[in-house]
Amino acid sequence: MAEKQPPTVVEGATTGDVEDEIPVAKSAEDRKAAAALSSLDAPREDDSAGLKDVDQEAVRKAMDRLTMAGGGATNGTATKKEEEKKVVKKVVKVDQADVALLIEELELSKIKATDLLKSHDGMVEDALRSFVAPVV
Repeated sequence: MAEKQPPTVVEGATTGDVEDEIPVAKSAEDRKAAAALSSLDAPREDDSAGLKDVDQEAVRKAMDRLTMAGGGATNGTATKKEEEKKVVKKVVKVDQADVALLIEELELSKIKATDLLKSHDGMVEDALRSFVAPVV
């Protein structure tokens, strides 16, 4: 059985020291790993301001190189307009009977069936062939 404790001792209480609460590493490998982990958590105030300045300068140089390589576009407005022209989808009218056929036969959702038909200009036969055909 356990020994009798003095009445001032509370079960499970510690002295409050960190050393008492954290078990000491037994091997040299464990001590090295614990030191490495504690150094990761410690805030480094010695060179944090210098790193921010270096990072900002590196970002500025990289941005300058990108604008030179990109043909001199200042803020990318020209490239955005070109992308909008490419993304424009043509409006395709899709028959609901065709959508129902794709849902029934291919077991697709209504949205996917509609998208499949729109990508094939509303042609059911082409949509079925492209869905069933293996990707080469």
